[in-house]
Amino acid sequence: MKLEIEDITVYFPYDKIYPEQYSYMVELKRALDAKGHCLLEMPTGTGKTIALLSLITSYVLSKPHSPLKLLYCTRTVHEMEKTLAELRLLHHYQLRHLGPAAKILALGLSSRKNLCVNPRVLAAENRDSVDAGCRKLTASWVRAVAAENPSVPSCEFFEQYERAGSSAVLPPGVYTLQDLRAYGKEKGWCPYYLARHMVQFANVVVYSYQYLLDPKVAGIISKEMQKESVVVFDEAHNIDNVCIEALSVSVRRQTIEGARRNLSRMRQEIDKFKATDAGRLRAEYNRLVEGLALRGDLPATDAWLANPALPDDILKEAVPGNIRRAEHFIHVLRRLVQYLEGRLDTENVEKESPVSFVVSILNHAGIDQKSLKFCYDRLHSLMMTLEITDTDEFLHIQTICDFATLVGTYARGFSIIIEPFDERMPHIPDPVLQLCCHDASLAIKPVFERFQSVVITSGTLSPIDLYPRLLNFNPVVSRSFTMSLTRDCICPMVLTRGSDQLPVSTKFDMRSDLGVVRNYGRLLLEMASVVPDGIVCFFVSYSYMDGIVNTWNENGILKEIMQHKLVFIETQDVVETTLALDNYRKACDCGRGAIFFSVARGKVAEGIDFDRHYGRLVIMFGVPFQYTLSKILLARLEYLRDTFQIKEGDFLTFDALRQAAQCVGRVIRSKADYGMMIFADKRYSRHDKRSKLPSWILSHLHDAHLNLSTDMALHVARDFLRKMAQPYDKTGGTGRKTLLSQEDLEKMAVSGMGDVMY
Repeated sequence: MKLEIEDITVYFPYDKIYPEQYSYMVELKRALDAKGHCLLEMPTGTGKTIALLSLITSYVLSKPHSPLKLLYCTRTVHEMEKTLAELRLLHHYQLRHLGPAAKILALGLSSRKNLCVNPRVLAAENRDSVDAGCRKLTASWVRAVAAENPSVPSCEFFEQYERAGSSAVLPPGVYTLQDLRAYGKEKGWCPYYLARHMVQFANVVVYSYQYLLDPKVAGIISKEMQKESVVVFDEAHNIDNVCIEALSVSVRRQTIEGARRNLSRMRQEIDKFKATDAGRLRAEYNRLVEGLALRGDLPATDAWLANPALPDDILKEAVPGNIRRAEHFIHVLRRLVQYLEGRLDTENVEKESPVSFVVSILNHAGIDQKSLKFCYDRLHSLMMTLEITDTDEFLHIQTICDFATLVGTYARGFSIIIEPFDERMPHIPDPVLQLCCHDASLAIKPVFERFQSVVITSGTLSPIDLYPRLLNFNPVVSRSFTMSLTRDCICPMVLTRGSDQLPVSTKFDMRSDLGVVRNYGRLLLEMASVVPDGIVCFFVSYSYMDGIVNTWNENGILKEIMQHKLVFIETQDVVETTLALDNYRKACDCGRGAIFFSVARGKVAEGIDFDRHYGRLVIMFGVPFQYTLSKILLARLEYLRDTFQIKEGDFLTFDALRQAAQCVGRVIRSKADYGMMIFADKRYSRHDKRSKLPSWILSHLHDAHLNLSTDMALHVARDFLRKMAQPYDKTGGTGRKTLLSQEDLEKMAVSGMGDVMY
């Protein structure tokens, strides 16, 4: 359908549109017109992606003189492929209506592991090894040798891509990762470098958050992007954590040992070059004296990761004299590694600011702040000079130089925490030195400053007013949308006590209480006997899940549950979990029914949908607070309190409830779906906790369901399932319009939005 939003014709590839999709587009257009940033919370299963893509691509089509680029960031490859599939559908629709004028180039960009087509390189098991395998065949010095000596292996796909030169382009269209690989094989070109090259010409680029937020990757991939771009962070409820991880570094014993091996190997290489090709080391020295930019003139295949500091904080000057000579630099790194090893040898937890840590390095190792700042770039230059291709072997020394550069560059928003062991396993010595970033606004600041509009959107952004404070920006639009439904197909309830009237909670002083564990088991058993198909249970942590399942097993509750449904469990192993999920789905498909035990903040809670019969009920056992004794968390809370005036309790509650909402939101993925949500903890009945849930869940949480016991919840569940079994009018003919046609929208233009929705 074609709809008019103010002065723009929006091409929407379906015959009907949800009212909230329409409202979403209106708000999004306001933000684009104002050339500002926005925060939009939209319930899951209401077509957020297609609304975004339709509005932004139509907006670009209506303004051909000011070309806007769309950078769409997803968290996983699976989400990237789903987004590109939606975009392809939309693109075909626009071509049908507009002809060749609607042609665009849209592509996904991922790591070499997902795009490479060279079987020799793909044989490596992890991403770093694939990257190194690629460098071994495509680095400029390897290719120079291979040109003279045919027996030296090179990558035929990359060679053909290079030979094609400027004719190596992608014709207009929408390309998923699968399409790029197929096109690369057909033409004999390298899909990874072709995609990297085409990113700057594409109208739409779909890639991972890291490509914009992690300076090491963004410095290489995203530095060419134009200012006239709209950046969308989808499923962005955890965006503050992604920003913090991008600027944090951990150093362990293994890192120190690996760095020592790396330095010995580099020393041998330097000695070898001194004997055979001293001119090359001298040339590097002269280049560093002149302070020429290291990055500008590198071929794409040689560029490794970029500087870990943010672009504005990188010094634009010559490398200091004491680390210009290769052997002097190696000696400085040796002293740094030795100093860090000494700091790891501690029996107490230590916390320090970057400023005092830098002073301590100067006093004990004799390395000044400026030398630390240049560590990363100087290492990069040396690896180029020594023609090192197996970069996966050099990750340890790279981590040390990351650490040095960041600690030398930033004084605020970071702290250094040294822990001799993990507090949860105090008898196992595992010292770790962590440079922790506490300020999420640091990593995202260049994105807000550089691009015209940034859209942060997800199904769970409540309370929405906390994000601008955490990320330190001023949105021009900040809206939370509710779900328009023809029937109440969501049934959230708060369970505060068991059938024996004992309160249930995962509070620390109550969680191991046998009464609580028994009541949780009884709740699941009763629900398993009533609810058809799939039930998903979320626990607050792996250790709590292990403990409670063990107790249920000893009490015989688990055996009783298994008479109703099969039980599958998420583990920390990805392969095991994938297998468990597959079998869970099979059990639901064949009618046996199943229960899936999972953990909040785990892989399943973040990315797996339990739509239709795969999830008729989700139970959240407890409130998923972070581990509050974590030194890193405590340091971050202190920073948030001092800098942004965010109270510790407010942040912890906000964080726990966005995770809980993320877990229960898995159960409803479309409006034809239905499901129940049980928040099993007495703390959810408190207004200050409950009010932080998304409005689309709160609007269905009736007062009568705020303080239920197990038997009452069972009664509500039976009632709800009976209601859902009745036939209903999907378009909302009974008064509440939930699907709008072209005519409805035209009527709305005349009479105003409210009349049609209710």
